[in-house]
Amino acid sequence: MSITVSIIEDDVPAREILSDWIRRAEGFECVSEHDDAESALEILPREKPAVVLVDINLPGVNGIECIRRLKPVLPQTQFVMLTVYEDDNHIFKALAVGASGYLLKQTQRQMLLTALREVYAGGSPMSSSIARKVVQSFCRPMAGPGGAASLSPREQEVLELLARGFLYKEIADSLQLSVQTVNTYIRRIYEKLHVRSRAQALALYAHLPLSE
Repeated sequence: MSITVSIIEDDVPAREILSDWIRRAEGFECVSEHDDAESALEILPREKPAVVLVDINLPGVNGIECIRRLKPVLPQTQFVMLTVYEDDNHIFKALAVGASGYLLKQTQRQMLLTALREVYAGGSPMSSSIARKVVQSFCRPMAGPGGAASLSPREQEVLELLARGFLYKEIADSLQLSVQTVNTYIRRIYEKLHVRSRAQALALYAHLPLSE
């Protein structure tokens, strides 16, 4: 079964390059292209693509707000932000509203396709410079009930690997745990931080408001 992908990008040459990359790749299907968030908000709930590539700087409704509106109606769809912005504010706002990945626009074709496969499989692909910023955020005091002190050292290790985009099995292999044990740790992390997702947990570390 092909991975269905939609693109939300207002820059025509960039959108055409992305759609061409995806259409020519084995195992992918580009189901739609949108030059603004408004058309995507209308059409994507019917198409239900597996993955959506979203530009932040869209005309009208921006990419972050677009994801915030789409995620509740497309809970199984994975959203990947594709942008030129590398600042903490954009990164963590995107994660907070439900983006599962964050890639820079200079990402090469093969790396992009690998990232799409990773996010479809449950990972959180990020460009290397973005991943460093996410990991660096763990050096800051945690906001919210209980703070960082509420997490055990092992739970902090698990959360850091989540932030780096590791799949549950990869976390298990890295820490020499069973996948079931990793699931238990993640459930406890979410309970302690009063969040419901990986993105919300990372946003909490960045001192940003959590999406509902």
